Amino acid sequence: MSYTYSTLKSAIQNYTDSIETTFVANLDNFIKAAEQRILNSIDLQYFRKNVTGTVTANDQYLGVPTDYLASFSLSVISSSNKEFLLEKDVNFVQSINPNSATTGTPKYYAFFDINNFILAPTPSANAVAELHYFYRPDSLTAGGDSGTTWLSTNAPNAMLYGSLVEAYIYLKGEPDLMKLYTDRFMESLVRLKDYGEARENSDAYRQGLPTRERS
Repeated sequence: MSYTYSTLKSAIQNYTDSIETTFVANLDNFIKAAEQRILNSIDLQYFRKNVTGTVTANDQYLGVPTDYLASFSLSVISSSNKEFLLEKDVNFVQSINPNSATTGTPKYYAFFDINNFILAPTPSANAVAELHYFYRPDSLTAGGDSGTTWLSTNAPNAMLYGSLVEAYIYLKGEPDLMKLYTDRFMESLVRLKDYGEARENSDAYRQGLPTRERS
């Protein structure tokens, strides 16, 4: 079973037995909230991305991708060598390089604001940077009615029950049914977490079969 944008909206309305105008107008919000809860709860390799950019001489800032959620690694290619930077607190980076006066090959970086990383030392020359990061995929709501996403195809129960939890909060629904939807959503997250942390990133040849406790 999988959901398209259209079939998931229909399922939410069918489960809640509501076609009230303002409720229908909020269907996208329910779906987006469910997606966000899933992404914040599970580390799936599918949502990792690699991009390259350029660090600029005498500029201690490097742009953050618009879909960035968290870093796995940041490296700079210097003299044909790939140098991996250490992620630090922004205060640490600023304290070791006040006024961006120290230049050289960057060794540290920190998340400075929504648009920029800050580097230290300040780059002394232009160089290629490579960022490996956890990204925010496009929402199911961003496509057409027949559109699908990885989550709607591979985690349909999590998408459905996560959306129903949000919808029932909006409706101020019955507590027992709210508990049922919440329990089903949490069960789906456990299964997805098991996949992401015990199956997806395991090499059976080298490590044997996953031994993570099942729930």
